[in-house]
Amino acid sequence: MLGCDEVVATTVRDARAGVAAGWPEWLAAESVQRIAAAGITAPWSHQGEFAELLFGGKHAIISTPTGSGKSLGYLLPIIAATVDQTVGVTVDSVRSRVTAPRHTALYLAPTKALAHDQARAAAALGPTGWRVATLDGDSDAAERRFAREHASFILTNPDMLHFSVLPNHERWASFLGSLRYIVVDEAHRYQGVFGAHVAQVIRRLRRVASLHGADPVVALSSATMPNADEFAGALIGEDAVRVVSQDGSPAGRRTVALWRPSVSLRTDTARLLAGLSDTGVQTIAFVASRQGAELVSVAAQERAVEPRRIASYRGGYLAADRRALEAALHSGDLCGLASTNALELGVDIAGMDAVLVSGFPGRIASFWQQAGRAGRRGQDALVVLLASENPLDAYLLEHPELLGESSIERAILHPENARVLGLHLAAAAQESPLTSADECWFGPATTATACALVEQGVLRDRRGRYYWTRPDRAVDFINLRSMGQRPLDIIEHETGRVLGVVDAVAADRTVHPGAVYLHQGESFLVEALDAEENQALVVASRPHYYTQAQSIFDIQILAEAGRKPLGGTKICHGQVRLDTQVLGYLRRDEVTHDVWDSTPMEMSARRMGTQAVWWTVPAHLVRRLGWPDARTGAALHAMEHTAIGLLPAFAPCDRWDIGGVSTALHPDTGLPTVFVHDGLEGGAGFAARGFEVADGWLRATLERLVRCSCADGCPSCVVSPKCGNANQVLSKPDAAELLALLLD
Repeated sequence: MLGCDEVVATTVRDARAGVAAGWPEWLAAESVQRIAAAGITAPWSHQGEFAELLFGGKHAIISTPTGSGKSLGYLLPIIAATVDQTVGVTVDSVRSRVTAPRHTALYLAPTKALAHDQARAAAALGPTGWRVATLDGDSDAAERRFAREHASFILTNPDMLHFSVLPNHERWASFLGSLRYIVVDEAHRYQGVFGAHVAQVIRRLRRVASLHGADPVVALSSATMPNADEFAGALIGEDAVRVVSQDGSPAGRRTVALWRPSVSLRTDTARLLAGLSDTGVQTIAFVASRQGAELVSVAAQERAVEPRRIASYRGGYLAADRRALEAALHSGDLCGLASTNALELGVDIAGMDAVLVSGFPGRIASFWQQAGRAGRRGQDALVVLLASENPLDAYLLEHPELLGESSIERAILHPENARVLGLHLAAAAQESPLTSADECWFGPATTATACALVEQGVLRDRRGRYYWTRPDRAVDFINLRSMGQRPLDIIEHETGRVLGVVDAVAADRTVHPGAVYLHQGESFLVEALDAEENQALVVASRPHYYTQAQSIFDIQILAEAGRKPLGGTKICHGQVRLDTQVLGYLRRDEVTHDVWDSTPMEMSARRMGTQAVWWTVPAHLVRRLGWPDARTGAALHAMEHTAIGLLPAFAPCDRWDIGGVSTALHPDTGLPTVFVHDGLEGGAGFAARGFEVADGWLRATLERLVRCSCADGCPSCVVSPKCGNANQVLSKPDAAELLALLLD
């Protein structure tokens, strides 16, 4: 396979031996024996270092590559605290064992699947009868009661902690009052607005634990990141967080290949997935979208000798479907899987030999997370990045050195997001009245924000104590994973079966009337979208096309936060208001992607406040060029698309996290202007990062415009899969000429 014409570059990392450490003195002999019986003869050096820091009471983050066994590092002190119930004490050089108070530990994962996977791993290492429980939206009443009243180690997610545990913390007093450790797994996932929400949930958790008499140590586990200490401190609200980053685990030989598809990205991905699966190479193909994962799975099944051994996996599946797929992977019944990044996290899938990354996932860190799904047992691993037709993938084919692990992006988190902070202070006030002393948890803006909430009628001030006085729950106004409403159910009309869910803010684009919805290889047509009932009704159908929404955008500058020179112009960033509306949709052939037709719709307009970076064309340059507005607009539109496509090479986002608007004359600047904005309410920090790295980012944009071999524009430079007006009115040559002049 590696000798194919499609392979444009390969890199090989040789196998390496591990560096072992000794078992901690504070871990009971019985626990050591149990862990050894599970096949672990000794911890690796990074696991031992992490465990010692945590047991010594230090907040710490372990930031090592995927598959390095980070879990054991935090499980050792948790087992010592919650199982052994004794600790080693040295008095006058004599070591003795004394009974310790009861301790508990809480584990947070960004997904249910990861929490259940880690619960299985913990149960395999701990003694029989160790009281380990998972707690999530799928837990029934008996499981929740056992977790609350009996469990020593609970594995859950931020959503469950936010909606269920913290508002009812008095019922959890015994568990929270004895909380010794908090584990934040896959911490790098908590970026942007989601990260800001989780940062405030962690602060609320630590505050409530303190109210019940506990001062837990926070253990964070993350993929490799260059600013692990800074990021971890921002996430948990601490200045001093220790970092363990030197990986001591062994690794097999790993080959990474860059693949330029000869037919299409989807076809080549399906062909490789089927071929590898048929030869017994257990393979995951990571596909960017839910729809894409379903289509790759269907195409691979059609090519495979044993189609039943290939399936799809994505977010939005119901719990029973997820569990069945995960079990089939563990058992080996499934040999090929087309997945979204729902399996990018540390779910320990044994025996995976190869990973296909179908289109660059937007971040180098995400690429290595996905690549790390193969070779987790030390065997040789194959990783293939199949380039999609977008500017960033084309840029990486020309610069494969940028995929090195040393190029992993800095993690971005802004927990002080005013909109997020206000919501969580209201929730904290309902949990226990706020005072100025709570600045130690929520920062110096606590009192001022609480006073603003009083003025808005959200809180009541009683002599410097701020109370929630409404009859409803504050947490019900907060969706951690978006700033909008609760997700919509997708329901099969004839049977009433709930197929999955979709975010309310994405419903207009994905489940509008007439849209094609895919689920586990089945396709459905959307009959109706009922926002008031939070549901979309669908019927089974195989129409042989897919749909793409068409939208219009308008943007207004609310406040400028920064400005600096950029070549012959200036670049700014700040707060903006974005108005969007879906006006129709395209039907596109599922094989050729050709547009069949366009259907108009009348959908409600949506308004969002967010952050943006923008640059203008100076008036003297407009006069010099003498272009009509239509030509200038086409150049700016093409420039905007390419810039959006390349920002993920410089900021930890992908093109679906950001958006853009360009115009030949913007009323707020009085000039031709290009905006690139965060795609989430309140902003996520990506546009601000674009402002910081603007020179390198826009020079790379110019390079892509100039070096792309097409004549008039293609998906590798200016054609965008997410363009709201179907890539009409684009001029690649004029975009290159104009950007070259702007950069001087």
